[in-house]
Amino acid sequence: MPHFYNANELQFSPDYASAAADMTQIGDSLADCAIGTSVRVLAVDWDQLDPAEGRRLRALGLDAGAVLRLAHRGIFVGRDPIAIEIGRMMIALRRAHAQAVSVEPAPEEAPHRAAEQSNNPPLDRKTGFST
Repeated sequence: MPHFYNANELQFSPDYASAAADMTQIGDSLADCAIGTSVRVLAVDWDQLDPAEGRRLRALGLDAGAVLRLAHRGIFVGRDPIAIEIGRMMIALRRAHAQAVSVEPAPEEAPHRAAEQSNNPPLDRKTGFST
C-alpha cells in the first residue's frame, strides 16, 4: 500500500541540508542546487533575462549578496517552477531565470535579501525604471 506524505513529513533535516551544500560548488547556477540548500548569490546574468523580469527580480531582492534557500521544484517537465526563500518571502522562478543566477554555498546563513548598497541604480517605484 503506498504511503502518502503530508507537508510536515517532508521537512529536511540539517544533515540533508549540509550534505546538499557540500555538493554545491562556487559558480554553480541556482537551477542546479539541491532542495534545502542555502546559497549566496554571486552574480546574475541580467543579459539572459527580459528587462521587465530583471526589474521584478531586483525588486524582490534577488541580486548579488542575497542568501537564498531552494525550497521546492515543480513536478512538470523541466522541473518548473523553482520555489526559493528570500528572507520571509517565498517566490517562484522559471528554471531559465534560475540558470542566470550564479551561487556559492552559504550553509551558516539564513535567507535574506541583497544589501541595499547595490551597484545597480535605484528603481523608481511608479515606473519600475532606473532613476
